[in-house]
Amino acid sequence: MLKKQGIRDYAIMTLGIVITAIGVYFLKFPNNFSTGGVTGISVIFAHLIPGISATGLANLLNLVLLVLGVVVIGRDFGVKTIYCTLLLTALLFLFERLIPLTQPLTDQPFMELMFSMVLFAVGAALLFNVGASSGGTDIIAMVLKKYTRIYSIGTALLLVDVAATVAAFFVFDIKTGLFSLFGLFTWGALLQGTLNALRQQRYFHIITTDAEMIRQFIISNIGRSATLFDGHGAFTGEERSLIMTVVNSKEAVELRSFIKEKSPNSFMLVTNTNDVVGKGFRSMM
Repeated sequence: MLKKQGIRDYAIMTLGIVITAIGVYFLKFPNNFSTGGVTGISVIFAHLIPGISATGLANLLNLVLLVLGVVVIGRDFGVKTIYCTLLLTALLFLFERLIPLTQPLTDQPFMELMFSMVLFAVGAALLFNVGASSGGTDIIAMVLKKYTRIYSIGTALLLVDVAATVAAFFVFDIKTGLFSLFGLFTWGALLQGTLNALRQQRYFHIITTDAEMIRQFIISNIGRSATLFDGHGAFTGEERSLIMTVVNSKEAVELRSFIKEKSPNSFMLVTNTNDVVGKGFRSMM
């Protein structure tokens, strides 16, 4: 089971990095969108330093930060972060060699900005969902967390991202700066929405007199577990059971249909939740 989970995680990480690399190379770099992170910083400095591309500078910075992370953090440095950083670096290198770009793909920068933000959000959400990171400024956060007492590392990194974005107003022009600033905040909203969609589950509270039948269905047909409580109705005083279980959207349809058909007098309260941690769902690690 652990091996299967590991293969699944690396497949998801690979997909997330491929999506991110496509957004960075084909949409972000040609339009000079400096929406934070290592790639945003690379866009700024590649324009200021003759003879180096944003891709080359991003790869250099990512590798330097990767080495820094391995040396400074040591054994606690995540294998997933190493894999994602190296894969992103390799993909950007291959894209630049095989498909060199000298200008944006279209003459519609706003459309390319939105597509790039969607790709970044989906890619990052896939990585976060399996506890991975594409490296870059996340490695700086790990180092700061280990050796400093900075109260909010997230705020510090956000300020770095905003600084790189604001720099676009001065290094390029007002239009590019506005696009970059809009993209930075759009990315945050899209990322949260994508994470919520990926993690969304259904949380069932079932009050019933058919607890054993429903319990068996949850375990045998759906393959989930549940927690049962004994209780009684406040109005009738009759004995009841409360079943609590968490299932995905597809399983929720099956469970709801079964209860509606087999135990129509049961009372169900179904709520959406997107932060379920534990066995059968996201790992606590």
